[in-house]
Amino acid sequence: MGMTNFNDLSTNLADAVQTVSSSIVTVRGGRPISGTVIGAGLVLTVAHVLHADDVTVVTADGQELPATVAGRDPATDLALLKVPGLNAPALAAGADVRVGELLLAVGRPEHGVQATLGFMERAASGRGPDRGWVPSGAAPFRGVSGGALVDARGGLVGVLNAGVSRGDLLAVPADRALKVAGLLDSTGRVPRGFLGLSTQPVHFPGEPRPEAAPEPDRAADERQDGRNRGPRGERPHRDHGREHGGPRGRGGWGGPGWGGPGWGGRGREGWRGGRLGLTVVQVEADSPAAQAGVRVGDILLALDGDVIRHPRELLDRIRDRAGETVTLHVLRGGEEQDVSVPVGER
Repeated sequence: MGMTNFNDLSTNLADAVQTVSSSIVTVRGGRPISGTVIGAGLVLTVAHVLHADDVTVVTADGQELPATVAGRDPATDLALLKVPGLNAPALAAGADVRVGELLLAVGRPEHGVQATLGFMERAASGRGPDRGWVPSGAAPFRGVSGGALVDARGGLVGVLNAGVSRGDLLAVPADRALKVAGLLDSTGRVPRGFLGLSTQPVHFPGEPRPEAAPEPDRAADERQDGRNRGPRGERPHRDHGREHGGPRGRGGWGGPGWGGPGWGGRGREGWRGGRLGLTVVQVEADSPAAQAGVRVGDILLALDGDVIRHPRELLDRIRDRAGETVTLHVLRGGEEQDVSVPVGER
C-alpha cells in the first residue's frame, strides 16, 4: 500500500468515527458506559451495568438528559433507554459485512469518544461459547460496552459488550439488537420461545466415540423460568461443563473431528451414519412439543435442516422464534421423520 492510499484510509476511518460519534452517548447508571442511538429518543446499551431504572444520558455536545429504562433483555444483555428531548442522529444497520472488512468499535466513556480498529474475523458464531455474537476483532476499553461496532461506511454492525467473554469485545448483531429494541419499546419485554422438552446428548450405537469426549452426566432442561440466569440471560445447564456451552477443544460436543457432512445441515459435523443427536428424556405435559407428538425416546437430529449436537444449541435456535413453527427431524423406532412444532412463548 502506497503512502497516499494509507493516508486516504486513515482519513476515511477518522471521518467515519467523527460521523458515528454524534450517535454515541455516555450512560450514567452505575459506572459510565456507552449507548447507541437507534431512533428518536431511543438508546441501546448493556443491561448488566444499570443498577436503576432512572439514568442519565450525556450527548456528544455535553447535554445531560434524564432517561428511563424501557426494558431489559437478559439473553442479549441489552437495555433500551427512552430519552425525552434527545435529538442525536440514529445509526442504521449496515449492509452485510464480509469477513476481512475493517470495523470500528466506537464508544463514549466518561471523557469523550474513543475508538479502536478491528476487522470481521468471521460471521456471527452459530455454535460454541460465543453463539450468536459477532467478534469485533477490536481491543476492548473501559466504558465501550453499549457502544457501536460499525463498518467503514458508518453502518451499524452490532452493539458492543466487553462483558461476555473475558478479554474479547463482542457485539450483538445489528439485526437482532434492533429486533430486541423494537420489542422492548412496544411491550417492555422480549418473549422467549420454548418447546417444553428436556434432552441430553447421545452417541449412536456402533460408532467410535471421539477422543476425550466427556460423558454428559444429566439431562439439560430446556425449560426457562427466569431464575438463576447466566450472564447472557439464560439459566445455566448442569451438563454443559462450562458456563457458556459445552466443553471446548477437540473431541468436546460440537468440537472438530465429528465426520462428514450431515443431512441437509451446514458444516462438517453431520449426523448421517449416527454420530451424535439429542435424545428426548422428558416432554412437558400440554407443551408445544407434547401437542405436536414429540415422544420420550425420540432422537432429535436436526432443526429446520441444521444439525443439533448439544442441548444449548436447541435453546439458542428457538429462543427468538416464539410464535413460529419449526421442523424437527427425529429418529423414532429406527425410522427418520419430520415433526412440525409451533414454538411456544414464555
